[in-house]
Amino acid sequence: MELKVIAYARNGHTDKFGIPRQSREESPILTHIVFEPEYNVREALRGIEGYSHLWLIWGFSEAQRKNIQNTKDWSPTVRPPRLGGNKRMGVFATRSPFRPNPIGMSSVKLIRVQRNKEQGTKDERLELIVSGADVLDGTPIYDIKPYLSFSDSHPDAQNGYAEASKNHRLQVVWPVEPTSKPQAEHLSTLSVMSPKIREDIEYILSQDPRPGYQDDPERVYKMDYGGWRVEFKVDLKSRVYIQSIYKVNRDTV
Repeated sequence: MELKVIAYARNGHTDKFGIPRQSREESPILTHIVFEPEYNVREALRGIEGYSHLWLIWGFSEAQRKNIQNTKDWSPTVRPPRLGGNKRMGVFATRSPFRPNPIGMSSVKLIRVQRNKEQGTKDERLELIVSGADVLDGTPIYDIKPYLSFSDSHPDAQNGYAEASKNHRLQVVWPVEPTSKPQAEHLSTLSVMSPKIREDIEYILSQDPRPGYQDDPERVYKMDYGGWRVEFKVDLKSRVYIQSIYKVNRDTV
């Protein structure tokens, strides 16, 4: 079976580190679903604005995999980061990107359908603006389906080992006064950071992007988002301390 890429996801997640592990309703992060020319057809979206939520079917394009055509090259078990990276679970009992077929799915909220005029032409470029997508910038989208609350929602469903960490949150502490010249230079750039980028970064950090087996309070982690690089530590009381934050030279939406 041949899968066709119908669109690409565009957002601030230029690095795999920091991408939310699941799609979440409360996420402030916006993702643009930009259609490929063949599927940039207004009729294909007729009726979609009647839905509040959608399913995205997409590909783990950056997951390092072996040749999955050889059945010996796939692993029936994986090490979920939330379990500390030491306990193995069955691949089909996880949402790990390392699977026989690297396909993901996300439940997202539809914010709006955006129609942009192509410069110098009468053509439109169609985009879906959604929130809650747990995907990397440039992720290929294979399909879009409406989310139906009467069939897709199961409030009494059991969450397996994921139940223990569903409410895990960190407190984010932003720097206030510089303690060194390099830090002063980093903090001076905060004046040009948009409130939306700040909100997104705070949300990502509060979700604890670290693997479960990393809990050294002296370790400095690095994360890129929306053209910014964030360096931070996490203490033993679940507080994130941003060490430095500065602009990086990357092409992001």
